[in-house]
Amino acid sequence: MRFIVITGISGAGKSLVANYLEDAGFFCIDNLPPLLIPKIAEICSQSYRKMDKIAVVIDIRGGELLNDLFPALDSLSKDGHTYEILFMEASDNVVIKRYKESRRSHPLDREGSLKKAIAEERKVLEKIKNRADYVIDTSNLTPKQLKEAITGIIVDSEEFGGLIINIISFGFKYGIPIECDLVFDVRFIPNPYYIESMKKHTGKHEDVRDYVLGMPETKIFNEKLYDLLDFLIPNYVKEGKSQLVIGIGCTGGRHRSVVIADELVKNLEEKKHRVVIEHRDIEKDGRSGGR
Repeated sequence: MRFIVITGISGAGKSLVANYLEDAGFFCIDNLPPLLIPKIAEICSQSYRKMDKIAVVIDIRGGELLNDLFPALDSLSKDGHTYEILFMEASDNVVIKRYKESRRSHPLDREGSLKKAIAEERKVLEKIKNRADYVIDTSNLTPKQLKEAITGIIVDSEEFGGLIINIISFGFKYGIPIECDLVFDVRFIPNPYYIESMKKHTGKHEDVRDYVLGMPETKIFNEKLYDLLDFLIPNYVKEGKSQLVIGIGCTGGRHRSVVIADELVKNLEEKKHRVVIEHRDIEKDGRSGGR
């Protein structure tokens, strides 16, 4: 049985994730009191239809009942069932914008201060986030990109098994993705942004790709990066890590980081790793500075 607990910040996309998993054949329950987790697992495992893929959404809406989550999961483990925690994250500004657009109130907003409610929620959920198997930040993801991420992390992993490696190219000027386990700064590579013929292109363009990969610095860096990951990945697997998030950053996330990230994906896939890639900032306006 595969049992997934979907949790995280209100407004970060938990309902969308539940919908995607339901489409993928999961039996999904929203706002489940945590103490019912072992009972739900028992019922589903003993059902004549043998429901073996279950996802439950548990979050701050449960109030004090949320304190029962870890005891319930410990009970689940004692019954011989494994579980995974998927934590949905988003920046304060994005959450505030989404709440204003939806015109709904935050579960903890008792004083008319949404920012204060979000801060309180983060504090309550901190321990859960620290125990999460997967953390997805939806601040810069479209619904389509979120679906692709869920497909790679949850759905496709049933076929591939083992460690899921997420590669994120990004621009430092827009902030480091908070979910990264490893971050590599490639701003030392000569910047194609300052070459007029490449300025408006991205790292997906052949000229930009050839320029970045043709640099001696790039060749040395890639060799050392691949060697490092060849050492780290088996050790992460040995320690039971199920998701590894690698960030590749340049100034704006449109040129160098895109090229390096794409090359890293090729290298990892050749070694039969399951890889998901996101070019977080590739579509952002490139007129405001070096990339």
